Amino acid sequence: MTLRGTMLRMGQDARTAAAMVRGATAEQRSEAIRAMARRLRACGAEVLAANAVDVAEASGAVDRLMLDEARLGGIASALDEVAALPDPVGSELARWTRPNGLDIARVRTPIGVIGMIYESRPNVTADAAAIALRSGNAIILRSGSDALRSALAMHEALAAGLAEAGLSATAVQIVPTADRDAVGLLLGGLDGTVDLIIPRGGRSLVERVSRDARVPVLGHLEGVCHTYLHASADPEKAARIVANAKLRRVSVCGATETLLIDRDALHMLPGIAAALPGCELRGDAEAQATVPMAEAVQADWAAEYLAPVLAVRTVAGLDEAVAHIARYGTGHTEAIVGEDAAAAEAFLVRVDSAIVLWNASTQFADGGEFGFGAEIGIATGKLHARGPVGPEQLTTFKYIVRGNGQVRP
Repeated sequence: MTLRGTMLRMGQDARTAAAMVRGATAEQRSEAIRAMARRLRACGAEVLAANAVDVAEASGAVDRLMLDEARLGGIASALDEVAALPDPVGSELARWTRPNGLDIARVRTPIGVIGMIYESRPNVTADAAAIALRSGNAIILRSGSDALRSALAMHEALAAGLAEAGLSATAVQIVPTADRDAVGLLLGGLDGTVDLIIPRGGRSLVERVSRDARVPVLGHLEGVCHTYLHASADPEKAARIVANAKLRRVSVCGATETLLIDRDALHMLPGIAAALPGCELRGDAEAQATVPMAEAVQADWAAEYLAPVLAVRTVAGLDEAVAHIARYGTGHTEAIVGEDAAAAEAFLVRVDSAIVLWNASTQFADGGEFGFGAEIGIATGKLHARGPVGPEQLTTFKYIVRGNGQVRP
């Protein structure tokens, strides 16, 4: 069969499976996700062997790509957490009765068939599958070529779990090739069988999807995240938060890439620098005069390093910090560190990003940390969903109207 034929068949199978998953009970969906977690644990050796080949052939940084027993165990545990979440399908968002007696309810309903296009993050394979099932959807996964062996091995385990639970394995499918033409076919909607495309990756991927998709897109742009150190910050707390926000895992989208520091807080910069061992600092003239570091250039303010590199910019206060974020941020995650509650609340209100924190690390930008069990990604747009995309964010709603013979005059 040609690639086009294969992809169209996947779309048709997904549409059929979506109807089955929509009609399943909440407990059936829960059991399917638990079975996927069990199979993933049972097939751990095969998944890790496939991942080792991906890592060996990868070029550049491999932290996002690499799996070990602990990470794989964490992925399986995340599936169990998703299985335990309340099922959103059919839940009432609002209900009211009109003067004519019509009973109207707004209820959550699955979107249908999701197309998920992602780069070198094997965990997305499992996370996306579980969240799609929890929300009553079917999903077609398209992994980046760097992680394809890992994704295929994980998918084999997930499909076995679905079959074990009595649901169609075609509720979670994966494109079996790295052929880029498959992406174009998926973006075309597969003859109307795909309802939503979700890209998760770098700017080039998101831009291509946004440009070429013929179905709605739920975008996940890169994370140029900021931590703003207010003059009222506690020095010890500030050093701890900045160190975690930058270095806990430098390759995640919630890692802080730019530190904005009040001019009146520059005396804290040496302590913060000491808390960032092995991290390259690139600063403006005032930051350089306070702590020896490389000179920041214009491109640094918009850079997503995904590496132990931190840009440092001195600001005159809250207004300048908010303006910098508005100009250079990607709408992902920003934090303020400070003890001045009024300044913090102003920051939380004025910064227009998906996630805004006060006195906490930007690395809390994660569906698991929000109690979602896992996430498909962090949505940086403003329509339909924003922030961590969990089961509720993969539903839409419909109106159910109950009458007893009413007709409209």
